[in-house]
Amino acid sequence: MNQLTIFGEEYKKLISLKEASIWASQYLKRKVSISNILYLIQYGRIKKYGSNGYSYINIDELKKYYDSLSNEIHWRKKYGNDINWHLSFIEYKEAERTKHVHRLHPYKGKFIPQLVEYFLDSHTDEYKKEVYFRKGDIVLDPFCGSGTTLVQANELGIHSIGIDISSFNALISNIKIKKHDLSLLSEKIRKLNLRLKDFQKERNNTKFEENLLSELTRFNNKYFPSPEYKRKILNNEINENEYSKEKEIEFLSIFNELVQNYGIQIIQSGNETFLEKWFLEPVRKEIDLLSQEIRSIKNKDIREVLTVILSRTARSCRATTHSDLATLKEPITTTYYCKKHGKICKPLFSINKWWEFYTEDTLKRLKEFDKLRTNTFHICLNGDSRKINIYKELKNKNKKFLELLSRNKIKGIFSSPPYVGLIDYHEQHAYAYEIFGFERKDELEIGPLFKGQGEEQRNSYINSIAEVLVNCKRYLQKNYDIFLVANDKFNLYPKIADFAGMKIIKQFKRPVLNRVEKDRGTPYSEIIFHLKEK
Repeated sequence: MNQLTIFGEEYKKLISLKEASIWASQYLKRKVSISNILYLIQYGRIKKYGSNGYSYINIDELKKYYDSLSNEIHWRKKYGNDINWHLSFIEYKEAERTKHVHRLHPYKGKFIPQLVEYFLDSHTDEYKKEVYFRKGDIVLDPFCGSGTTLVQANELGIHSIGIDISSFNALISNIKIKKHDLSLLSEKIRKLNLRLKDFQKERNNTKFEENLLSELTRFNNKYFPSPEYKRKILNNEINENEYSKEKEIEFLSIFNELVQNYGIQIIQSGNETFLEKWFLEPVRKEIDLLSQEIRSIKNKDIREVLTVILSRTARSCRATTHSDLATLKEPITTTYYCKKHGKICKPLFSINKWWEFYTEDTLKRLKEFDKLRTNTFHICLNGDSRKINIYKELKNKNKKFLELLSRNKIKGIFSSPPYVGLIDYHEQHAYAYEIFGFERKDELEIGPLFKGQGEEQRNSYINSIAEVLVNCKRYLQKNYDIFLVANDKFNLYPKIADFAGMKIIKQFKRPVLNRVEKDRGTPYSEIIFHLKEK
């Protein structure tokens, strides 16, 4: 630590970025890089001190910031002393919470892989005294979502079966757990990239966007310098709303002139479908081109991987603000002031940047998971967990595994059922359903957002989750273990367990501090219910 005189003031407890990285890593008991510290400075979370190329931060400010995020005492006061702080997994950085295939495609409401590992892993530690699953067992996830349970079961040498009513969710899950021909996939990506570039040469979009970015950089450097601008907002030296509105209008004239000069059509002719409303015309044309090319690929597995990549790309290219990407509000067709980045930003006029990034990222993540996968069987079945016949569904898919399942049965369930009135699971991927023509089954979702959280919906939810458990129970071993992750603010799970002929033998309450989605929202607590037969 240093005592320095900077800008005529004496500061104590100032440390270098490298010292801050070391201190934070020790304090949080996880790796904190210099880049992580720079991120906090860039987004105005902490202040930078120094001059002449030297950067320092105040250790008290850094500690105060981290304490505000992960204060165990605060959480115990808020949610009770029964909170299981170990299950917060606060020590894991985002790259570990979204490791390998877990970030192949965004998905609202998924739990982090470390939570699954804790209950499925047969290795005990000082916090976990019981073993529920062992290598060679079979685990079931009747609300499979994006396949987190299946992926972690694969890593741990446990067979797994998932079920999901959404055909797109089942596709994502199966792409994650399958082994793919990555050489063939790379070659198909190369050809698609060439096709996209040839298509773009026929249009003015690329040149328009390059010029627009150049003008934005010049304008933002002048009027929204980072991190000074954000520090001034935090110190109330600038009225953000008034200043940003003034500059937003000022740049709009530059934007309109560029649109006219390059002859860019921004808005599509229609406005009824999701694709028409939420994608600018240049982006829609490129998505349509690649989707047609992908449909023509004969290899089903390669076609499906590319489908997921294009869907991931399309999601990032919707005509919305950076702040509203997770929850769409109004389409954006011009440049705008972005509160998230503290400068003037723009919607996308080409998918090229994200398509290239996601193709490379997908190949990298699939390769990483190939090094970890075990010789076990995994599948996500597309169907209604309340009625599905697992034996019948597996008959034409893997007879050898069906024999193992019939003989040994499923050891237990690890799943996160949908929360009442929180998410419309088909609607969150509406773009993918339209682009590729997947069948939607919104009416079969349990507890969707569009039905609300009223008494009728809660009763329907209780009955539906209980139906799922009753249907799945016939495939389970007698001494089964069921773990359900839920934010049970309406206290529905005691009734659910009772209706299913089960009892809750234990509850693990955990603080949810690290959300997988970028739109993390407010931290909350959730409960992992451990159920067994009555």
